[in-house]
Amino acid sequence: MKKSLYVVLTALLTGIVTLVGYKYFFEEPQVTIIKEEPLSNVARLTANLPEASFDFVGAAEFALPTVVHVKTAIQRQRRPMNPLEELFFGPRGHQQPQIQMGTGSGVIVSSDGYIVTNNHVIAEASEIEVVLHDGREMKAQVVGTDPTTDIALIKIDQDKLQPAVFANSDDIRVGEWVLAVGNPFNLTNTVTHGIVSAKGRSINIINEETAIEAFIQTDAAVNPGNSGGALVNTKGELVGINTAISSRSGSFIGYSFAVPTNIVQKVMEDLLEFGVVQRAFMGVHISDLTPAKARELKIENRRGAYVSSVSEGGAAEKAGIKEGDLILEVDGREVTNSSRLREIIGRKRPGDEALVTVVREGKNHNFKMVLRNQDGTTDLVEKDLITSSLGLGATFEPLSKDERKQLNLANGLKIESISSGKLMRAGIPKGFIITRVDRRPVSTVEELTSILGKFEPGQAVLIEGVYPDGRKGYFAFGW
Repeated sequence: MKKSLYVVLTALLTGIVTLVGYKYFFEEPQVTIIKEEPLSNVARLTANLPEASFDFVGAAEFALPTVVHVKTAIQRQRRPMNPLEELFFGPRGHQQPQIQMGTGSGVIVSSDGYIVTNNHVIAEASEIEVVLHDGREMKAQVVGTDPTTDIALIKIDQDKLQPAVFANSDDIRVGEWVLAVGNPFNLTNTVTHGIVSAKGRSINIINEETAIEAFIQTDAAVNPGNSGGALVNTKGELVGINTAISSRSGSFIGYSFAVPTNIVQKVMEDLLEFGVVQRAFMGVHISDLTPAKARELKIENRRGAYVSSVSEGGAAEKAGIKEGDLILEVDGREVTNSSRLREIIGRKRPGDEALVTVVREGKNHNFKMVLRNQDGTTDLVEKDLITSSLGLGATFEPLSKDERKQLNLANGLKIESISSGKLMRAGIPKGFIITRVDRRPVSTVEELTSILGKFEPGQAVLIEGVYPDGRKGYFAFGW
């Protein structure tokens, strides 16, 4: 009896041990939520992320009809012939101009035919032709150009076009998806995609004293022919005009740069309203704050634009800004670097007010300033009558006393900028000083307008003048 009971107890104990061992070593554990805890930090961050929008197809379909192909013809004068060549070819026998063809892109900005492109796409062009998304081709005329931002406005005689929808380029964020739409390598209607790599980037490619470079940097593939095309967000809205690439080979190798739409809109509006861009100035020399300079000045905040000097009588000096100030904000917009400051001020006109926040000796100070033009006044620049009414395609400035003395001239009118028009087609370069037209002296735009306004179509025009180095020059063309 005792032996039987021992066997039963042993068997029972063995079974219990076996069951416990199985559950411990082989059975999957059951997880039970006992209490709902708050979201972890990672979960909270994930929950706050915006919903991703990857509708590239919809964005491309929306943007493609707004982008055009731009073809240009540029006349190049051949080099002067030497006496030995004249023995074989005759005097001036090979002086016929060469025609060079160029291509680029543009963006329709109004239903009645206004198109934005890069200045370098149409610069010096004697003829401009636009190819629409549906294949229609038509001639275009230059409305105005702004070399300081590399933006130009052209016009075709067409209506009922689909214009681009402008987005606020301040709202675009680093890491956001974007599409580049254009015509690289003469391939029309090409779309590439990438992300925004940086904002407010300056790469020193615009060769102008008052250049504004605050590019949107992206890794969307942009190649020759894309210049002047659209950079759009995933809604198909325009955020920039593709302008440049970072490359040693001339083709895309990783980074491209676009002019933000907030700058583009300001330039476009000025060209339409005034014929020229109204540029505002603070009257300061600025630079980025380097780590070494920050340590020297004992400044903890390394974001902003450092004021290295202040122009006498300028807007900044009159407002109370001093050398050594660090500009942090303008009108509540953060100034991350000197390029960002130039971009913000570049959207304003002479006479506009700006509220500037600076750090001085560790404390923030606010200054209200009235911006000025390059001449130090608040006046707006008058529309150039020559470009609009006579088709010369140029802007002018009178000679200073020093220039007249240096060149030994009694009068003269210097060509400040030049684009598609009669003067460019005649081979007259930027910087040339016109002294006489039809043997009559010229000193002002009004005098030039008065003389040229009396010419009849087909009549010969003789322009005399000097180059900046003092060499005399003569140009003749048919009016």
